[in-house]
This record gives sequence, structure tokens and C-alpha cells, in this order.
Amino acid sequence: MKTYQEGERFPGRIGRTWEESEPAFPVPPTAPKDAPNILYVILDDVGFGWCEPFGGMIRTPHLMQLAQQGLRYTHFTTTALCSPTRSCLITGRNHHSVGMANITELATGFPGYNGRQPQDKAGVPAMLHQYGYTSYCVGKWHNTPSEETTLAGPYDRWPTGPVFGFDRFYGFLGGDCDQWNPKLFLDREAVDPPRTPEQGYHLSEDLVDRTISWISQHHSVQPTKPWLTWLALGCAHAPHHVAPEWADRYKGQFDMGWDAYREQVLARQKEMGILPQDARLAPMLEGVQRWDSLSADEKRLFARMAEIYAGFVEHADAQLGRLMQFLEQTGQLENTLVFAFIGDNGSSGEGTLTGLFNEQSVANNVPETVAQNLARLDQFGQPNSYNHYPVGWAMAGNAPFQLCKQYTHFGGVRNPLIVHWPRGIQAKGELRTQYHHVIDIVPTILEAIGVEAPRTINSVQQEPVEGYVMNDSFNDAKAPSNHVTQYFEMLGNRGLYHDGWKIVTYHGRKPWENTARWGFDEDHWELYNLNEDPTESNDLMKGRDRAKLDDPMVKKLIELVGMWWAEAGRYQVLPLDDRFQIRALGRQGLYTERERLTFYEGSVRIQEFAGPDTKNRSWEMTAEVEVPAGEAQGPVVVLGGSSAGWSLYLQKGVPVFCYNFPGPEYTYIRGTAALTPGRHLLRYEFEKTGPEPFGAGGTGRLFVDGKQVAEGRIPRTVSVGYSMDETFDLGCDKGTAVSPEYPSNASFNGRVLRVDFDLKPDFHPDHDDPARKAEARFQHEMLRQ
Repeated sequence: MKTYQEGERFPGRIGRTWEESEPAFPVPPTAPKDAPNILYVILDDVGFGWCEPFGGMIRTPHLMQLAQQGLRYTHFTTTALCSPTRSCLITGRNHHSVGMANITELATGFPGYNGRQPQDKAGVPAMLHQYGYTSYCVGKWHNTPSEETTLAGPYDRWPTGPVFGFDRFYGFLGGDCDQWNPKLFLDREAVDPPRTPEQGYHLSEDLVDRTISWISQHHSVQPTKPWLTWLALGCAHAPHHVAPEWADRYKGQFDMGWDAYREQVLARQKEMGILPQDARLAPMLEGVQRWDSLSADEKRLFARMAEIYAGFVEHADAQLGRLMQFLEQTGQLENTLVFAFIGDNGSSGEGTLTGLFNEQSVANNVPETVAQNLARLDQFGQPNSYNHYPVGWAMAGNAPFQLCKQYTHFGGVRNPLIVHWPRGIQAKGELRTQYHHVIDIVPTILEAIGVEAPRTINSVQQEPVEGYVMNDSFNDAKAPSNHVTQYFEMLGNRGLYHDGWKIVTYHGRKPWENTARWGFDEDHWELYNLNEDPTESNDLMKGRDRAKLDDPMVKKLIELVGMWWAEAGRYQVLPLDDRFQIRALGRQGLYTERERLTFYEGSVRIQEFAGPDTKNRSWEMTAEVEVPAGEAQGPVVVLGGSSAGWSLYLQKGVPVFCYNFPGPEYTYIRGTAALTPGRHLLRYEFEKTGPEPFGAGGTGRLFVDGKQVAEGRIPRTVSVGYSMDETFDLGCDKGTAVSPEYPSNASFNGRVLRVDFDLKPDFHPDHDDPARKAEARFQHEMLRQ
């Protein structure tokens, strides 16, 4: 019987009846013979100096086994932030080229910054679909514009949309994720985790379970058909969540502190050959406390935070081991090309100088004290925490380099890469020192399969892939690096690698600060000869007269700075934008400004920005509920979670309003009588009375069927955001509970028919001037990763 490819002309014959005709069937595209499976394994916020295969002190035996049986790339770079790095990994193009200069929440209205992956630069799953691959996306995503992540769509830039091209998706859409109570999606449907934390649930385990399940089904049905799997664990992004027994494996092992840790890791890296013997530690960032200057209480608290982080990473490694064992047992590991990315950027310095129990504290300018956190030390890493270690550990985890995530020094952009492919790589346990960047992965995959990037995808002509192949180095340690020049830019921090040289700027904002302390024209360009100084420890411009144009180092700097500007123009890096919080200003028109809203039964998992904006204003809501016979229980309307939020719920039939301010500080406004069965109107009013434009307190009042039943004073309110990942829900509280008076993922045992909101138009009586109101509006809307 004749066959033909889809899109080709039908080669058979069509007559008056079937007897007079000749059939032909379209056949799906097929991969080249022996094409490998492709597996991305992506850890989040793990710096160069944390894990065992690259000299770190966190035990990762399964990553080590991959390294011993594969290759370790020691000069591999990322973009300094998660979403931009992932956009490069999935497209083979620079992050500004695909509009992903930053996380999607901080997008602005310029081509390199708008957060919208263009259709003419589709992802590798869409490319490989034309070559017979099936693709699975599991875990963290964070590459869909935030305003497109509601169930209202559009879905074009979801993982399973046409731009990226995955066939299946199971994971979370945002940047942060509670590992005990994640907000998950299966393809495009919001789903609950299969178990609770009390039943032993943890997200890393769930994601690997799903990965094994999908690959198992795939291999059972079509064992000769190759697959691509993107496994992006939430580990080790904050919150650092892991069972105590994993953290306890590291008791006392970080008591030496971050300064000594850096020195010990550098010694291990030299011993392993990761760095040359004459390599030096790059300088510690000014302002980070010396460990020996800390009090005993501070050392105890900060060391435990590192133990939890280390246990979190080792636990993730154990899940990776389960996946590798499954692939080996099913005969698939031999021909699976594995890329294990130990971090999508350097370690995170977003935990302030003293660490955090609840990230919403710093977001809402509510300081946490050492004494306060010591008192709840046993709760760190557990459900209802949202913890992050101090900046000092971020610097240590990036040893031997300087700075951290968000910065274009090597502490922010140099990450370990392990490549494992038994059938395609004969070398075992070797190091590779060739320079490469995250845009090089897609062309390397295409070369390994033996195909070219398609010219059209979904009938859209494609722009060229911008990366370079790494395949020459697979079996030749001395192969020249194909990638000679690479620019960097992140939040105004800039850099350029070129043929063994590096220039870089630190743009005047420390990790615990929100604003750059100088403009772009005042930036100090540093110059490093990486062949002599691989750790960026000796700035060749320090102390030099930059006006001496005959100085060879000044000439080199001028050459490389000019090259940076050329690359910036080529890849949509301009205009430079060093704003951090207020980059949400350019997105103001993307959200519907409504002061009267109605939500209907079934409205759940609505992200905070798409729900009712109840911050920094007076507001009221009215819920029409149907109370069941018997004892009515559970959440009626909720926004946020244990980190901060508010909830209207019934407790033994009695209406209660709880306001949870970061701390936590709970304010309860309680009715006095249980509701009778049948329909009722529950109304809550908040009258803002404080003088502050942001975070002011006020009076809350609770009404049942038009009659006031309770009143209370709320001293302070959230000014910026209730949560990193919690949502707005009717009839339930998805995720962690706003109030400890009901459990996580609780539901109302009656019905919530509708809820109407009346949001007062002014943030503050003094904000009558349009410019001031606009300023208040975008500050109110700003979102953090």
C-alpha cells in the first residue's frame, strides 16, 4: 500500500467507487534511525559550588554517578535568572531575542523585554515534533506571560501551546512554588496534588513519579519512538522545603560558616581539577557579614538554614536517582542524551542578610528578627513556612566566584553542566573546559539526532537558531570551542565573554536593595583575562588611568565594550532598563481595571493579579451561599495562604473573617450565631482608616443578611502582595490555609453561588493628582518572582 507524508499530494487514485480507486495512507513523521531520547534535568537556584561533582559539600551521589559516566562542563554559562535561562534552553536563542529579558512579571513594552515568546522562534519540542518525537514537560515552567496564565487563556504560550510545542504538561506555571502544597496543572487543567503532606507528599517526588509514568507508558506502546522530557524541579528555589530527616543529615556540617566554606570548596575544586592550582577566591561582596562577626544565635540560625537547603538538594538528587534507575532497567538509558543543569543561574541572594521564614515579610517591609526566627527554628522547611537562607550562603554556594543570581559576574551566570549519553559519548568521567552557553543546547540536540531546525513550524517561517554545537567536544577534550562571543545583561548588570576575555559591570544594586545607586554612564567596566584568572578575582582595570589610550588593557576594554554594544543591538537588548520593582508600570494596561467584580461558583485557582485587588484601599464583598443542613464548615472566599491573606469561612456554622498579616499576625472578626440551613448573604466590609498610602490599617465589619454581626480593628494590611504562589478561590482554600482554624486544601461543605466585590476607587484621599495615583497604581501592582 502506498504511503505519503502529511502535507504531500495524495499519491493514490480516486475513482467512482472503491473498486476503481487506489488507497494511500498519510504516515506521521519519523525520527532518524537510533535517534536518542532527550532528557533535560534542571535544578533551580543552585550555584557552582554547592554540589559534589563540582567540589561542593552537598552529597549528590546520583549526579556524581552521571558525571563519572559522562562529562562535566566547567565553563558553561546561563543568563543569571530562571525564565531567561529556560527560554534559551528551550529555543537555542538568546533571551532578549525571544523577549525574555527577565521574569515574565517584570516584562516591559519593548521587543526584548515583553515576555512573549514569538511564533517565529519556536521551542525545541515543536521542532522535534516534525521529526517524530513526543515531548513531555514536567515541573517548573515560568515562561508564559503572567496575564496569560489564568484559565481564560490565551494558551498559545503555555507549555502545550503551539509556540513551545510540548505534548503534555504537569507542573506549576510560576516561579516560586510551595513544595508541600503546590498549585499544579495537568496540561491546561488545575489539579490538586495526589496526596497531602501528612500522607508523605513532596513535590520533587511527585514530579519524578509523573515523569516515570509518562515515559513508561510511552515506551510500552512505542518503544522505538524517541521522546524529549523537560524535568524542571522546584528545588532548590525558595521556599526550601524538605522533611527534617534530610536536613538532619547535615547537622553541624555548616557550622564553619560561609567564609570557611568558600575556602574549603575552592581547595576541593583544585583537587578535582575543576580549577587550576593558582586559582583564587573572588572577593566577597562588601556588606555581607563576616561569619566570625556573627553572634552565637545568628550562627546557629544561619547554619540550620544551610542544612535545610542541603537536605533539599540531596533529596532531589535521590529522586533523580529513581528516574535514572528506571531508564536503566527499561533499557533506555543507553541511548538517552541527558543534560543535567545544576542551576539555571547562581545561588539566590534574595533572602536578605539574615534569611527569612516567610518571603512575604520582606516583600511587605516587615522585618524578621533573629530571636523571632530562632523561636520557630523547628518550623523552617516545613508546611506553612516560606523560607530562604541569608545572602552569605548564596555567595558561598557560588564559590569560587563573586556575586550571585541576577548578576552577570560568574557567581550569577556560571553553572555546572553534566552531559551523559553512553551510546554517543565514549569518554567517561572527563572534564570539558570549552566555553559554552545555554543557547548551545538546542543546536547540540539537533546535531546529535542528525536533523536541522525546521524552516517552518505551524506554517510560520522560523528565525535561525543562535547557539553553537557542543558535539565536537563529546569525544575530544581538546576540541576548540565553537562559541567565541557571548553577551550578558540582567537588570542593568552587563557582561561580555570573548575568546578568553571577560568584561562585566556591577550596576550599583546589592541583592538586598531595590534601586541602583548610580546610572549606566557611571558603571565601572571590569576586565578579566580568564586564561590567567578563571575566577574573576583580579580586575585588570583597577587602578588604571582609563584615559591612557595607549595602555593595552585600556585598548582591550574599549574593544570589548564596543563589541558589547554591537551584540546588544543585534539581540534586542536595548533600551537598557535597571528598574527592579517598578517595571510593572509598563504592564498597567494589560490588566483590566475593574472596581466592581463578580465571581461565580467554581472560580478557583485564580492568580492574585487576576482576582480582586483588595490592597491599599477600602473594599467590600457580598457572598451568596447555600448552607447545608447540619454543621456548616469551611472556606467561602479566600485570597492568599499561610504566608499572608484573608479568608471568609464558616466554623461550626458561624461566619468568621480572618486577616493574616505576615508575621503571622491574625485578626479574627467573628459572628455570634450559626447560620440556619438555606441561602444567606454574607457581606464583609473593610474601611481603610490609616493615613499611610500603602499597608494602612482599618476597620472590618461582618454582616449576615444585611445585619451587622461583628466588627474589628485590623492594625496593618498587606501593601505589595499576599503570596508568591497562592491564589483566589471560592468555596475552598487551595494550597496552604490562610487561617490555622481549618486545614490546607479545605473546602466548604455548602455552595458558594456568587461573590460580588466593590473596590473603592482611591488608594488614599491624598492621591487625587493623576500622576500620584498612577504611581500608586503600579507600585500596588508590582509582582515579585
